Amino acid sequence: MADNTIKMNLEEFTQYDDFCEKFKPRKTTDDCYTPPKVYEVIKDWAVKRYGLEGRQILRPFYPGGDYLHEEYPDGCVVIDNPPFSILSKIEDFYTGHGIDFFLFAPGLSIFKPNFELGYVICDINITYENGAKVATSFVTNLGDNLVETAPELTQTVNKIQKSDFVQKRYDYPQEILTAARVRYFDGKGVKYAVSRKTPVCFVRKIDACAAGIYGGGFLLPQAAAQAAAQAAAQAAAHAAAQAAA
Repeated sequence: MADNTIKMNLEEFTQYDDFCEKFKPRKTTDDCYTPPKVYEVIKDWAVKRYGLEGRQILRPFYPGGDYLHEEYPDGCVVIDNPPFSILSKIEDFYTGHGIDFFLFAPGLSIFKPNFELGYVICDINITYENGAKVATSFVTNLGDNLVETAPELTQTVNKIQKSDFVQKRYDYPQEILTAARVRYFDGKGVKYAVSRKTPVCFVRKIDACAAGIYGGGFLLPQAAAQAAAQAAAQAAAHAAAQAAA
C-alpha cells in the first residue's frame, strides 16, 4: 500500500511540474538583455566606427521602458538591443524622427527592402542574460554602406563569449547576397562592404531557387557580384589556411 502511495505522489508531483513548466517565461529575442561586457565592446566599436565621441548614448530598451515616449536630446545616439519582433517599427520611428541609432538585430534575417539603413554583419552568437543564444548583427542609419563586415568587432566579442552555433549553408547564385553569406566573409576575417550608392534590389525569390531565399537577399549588379565572389574566394583561402594550421 505504501509503495502505491509513493508512486501516486510521484506521478502527481511530475504532473504538477509539467503544468508549472508551461507558465515559465520562454527565452525569446524580445527579452534579451545584453551582458555588460559584450555591450561595452559593441558600443565602443560603434562610437569609433562612426565618430560618435562626445555624443550622448541612450539605451531606451530596458524592462518597462517605452522608447516611444523616451526623451531624445539633440545629438543623441541610440545604441541598444531592442525587441526583434518590432524592429522594423522601431527603425521607422527613429528614421522618421531624425534619431541616429545602432541597434542589435537578428543575424540571419536582418536584410529588408529599406535602403536608408546599413547592415553590419558579424559572425557572432551572443548568449544573452536570459540564456538565449542568438546569431546577432547590427542595423544602423549611420555611415555610407548598405552592407559591411566588421571582423575586428567579431573577434573582440568572440574573445568574451563564443557559442557553438552552427550555420546552415545555402547555395545561391553569386549575384545574390544574403546575410549568411556576408557572415561567412566576416567570420573568416574578410573586410567587405557594399555602398548605399550601389544599385541593388531586395529579393525573396528567384527562378533558380524555387524554395525562396532564406532571410531575403540583395540582387547585385555585375561589378558588385564580382566583388562578392572575390570576398568569397578570400574567405575560402582563409578557411583553408586555418584548416592547414
